[in-house]
Amino acid sequence: MIYDRNNLPEELLNLPASDFEALYREDIKDEKFQTKPVGFFKDAAIRLTKSKVSIIAFIIIGIIIILAIVVPPLSPYGFNDQNINAKYLPPKMPIVEKLGIMDGTRVLKSRKVSALTDPERYPEGSVIEYFNVVTVKGQEMCDVRIDAYKMAGVPDNEYHWFGTDYLGRDLLTRLFKGTRISLLIAFFSVLTNVFIGVVYGAISGYYGGKIDLILTHFAEVLDGMPYIVVTILFMILFGSGMVSIVLALTITGWIGTSRLIRAQFYRFKGREYVLAARTLGVSDRTLIFRHILPNCVGPLITRAMIAIPGAIFSESFLAYLGLGIKPPNPSIGVLLSDGQSVLLQYPYQTVFPAILISVLMIAFNLFSNGLRDALDPTKRGEE
Repeated sequence: MIYDRNNLPEELLNLPASDFEALYREDIKDEKFQTKPVGFFKDAAIRLTKSKVSIIAFIIIGIIIILAIVVPPLSPYGFNDQNINAKYLPPKMPIVEKLGIMDGTRVLKSRKVSALTDPERYPEGSVIEYFNVVTVKGQEMCDVRIDAYKMAGVPDNEYHWFGTDYLGRDLLTRLFKGTRISLLIAFFSVLTNVFIGVVYGAISGYYGGKIDLILTHFAEVLDGMPYIVVTILFMILFGSGMVSIVLALTITGWIGTSRLIRAQFYRFKGREYVLAARTLGVSDRTLIFRHILPNCVGPLITRAMIAIPGAIFSESFLAYLGLGIKPPNPSIGVLLSDGQSVLLQYPYQTVFPAILISVLMIAFNLFSNGLRDALDPTKRGEE
């Protein structure tokens, strides 16, 4: 029988409670709703920790930063302690030297066999072996393996793990001192670029119109200036040093960040929650920094992490051209520049800085890739 909902019988309108049966059980609960809510950054951290490559890269970065802080003050040699008698010493490391690796020896080519017995040129115990003996114009010549430390009069208990440079300065101490300076330059320049880029891009993207047009064209003109010419001008005005390098890396380095922030503001400023806040009388400053800018944090952090290895490479490039830190302060670029002039004779002076900067660049790039994926809101909640 079909009833009209406006003319239902009385018995159907007053059904007793006993006619109803509960279709749920209080002892059964959905386990998925028993966990605590996961926020955006917590979810990003969980996904980041699941990336083994990113975690390994982060650990490598942390180890290098710790060594840059700890090694210079704990080293028995100052970064500018000079010993001309101990110049160009090869690497020598305890324990490893017993394996014939980094044992402080060097091979000298085409030496007179008769001169090997001269105690002034070859002190006792400095000649380990000689080989490839040939006779040239009645004179016996050979290649000789020497203990460079005994030949320089350095005590047996003195070790230079990465060798010494042309002034007898310990390269291990100078390398990690230079790493500290290079990292400081990179961090300061990136922080400055992020600050300027966020403010500039936020104003440009939020207000739009003529303000955006003027600011965008100014950034394009600035971006078109020759980088090397601008850097040289800064070096002439302020001298070569950390401040000049940071300014040189900052003069156009913020433009990419400002473009990113501008695009994000165009994306979010028309959202309903922003329009509702503006209707309620919220000020522009609050809308920019409280309601819109937090949505840009993920891409901003990722870009900053990617910019750090770029800044380290740029500093090394400037130092390689002779526009780096003032002597005697080292940096990775300064050490590479000094080492390339004696690359064939003493390759270790270039190898160790090159390995360190390569590891830093790769580690920062791998970590920034993992951070980019972790902060991607489209992947939120993925296992």
